[in-house]
Amino acid sequence: MLLEGGTGPGLRAENGHSWRCICDSVMGGVSTATLERVTLDSVRALRMTGDVSLQNNGGFVQMSLDLAEPGAALDASGFSGLSLWVLGNNERYNIHLRSPDMTRVWQSWRAEFTAPDTWTRLDIPFTRFHPHRTELPVNPARLARIGLVAIGREMRADLALSRLELTV
Repeated sequence: MLLEGGTGPGLRAENGHSWRCICDSVMGGVSTATLERVTLDSVRALRMTGDVSLQNNGGFVQMSLDLAEPGAALDASGFSGLSLWVLGNNERYNIHLRSPDMTRVWQSWRAEFTAPDTWTRLDIPFTRFHPHRTELPVNPARLARIGLVAIGREMRADLALSRLELTV
């Protein structure tokens, strides 16, 4: 199931929702980032660039996409995981999945990946995700949002995504 194919328009994904850029400034931090649709090496993609700062208890920048309407969930139980086509700066990033059952903004299911400096397909099975600050077990049948996140350390974020899909 295709979630993002790089075609736009603007920040709109194939599922009808729009990507958003969220920084820790919503909680008092000073990290900054931008998100735009670009062409890199002849490939259309979303590109998040910015700086992660740990000042003021900050520490993240994120590009996120709702997978369902507010309060609802996407049932991805028939899929084994996610495939991402990414280009980056050889830094570590996270994928955060959220459920409508999560009541706190810091709760998620997380997996880590490195974004190589050449276009690369990464396959990340749901079994690689682990609960973060929640007791809820990973449940692909209850997905509400996905985020690609630079988090937890000072760094320059530069991450491009040309395709995102659920895979069997």
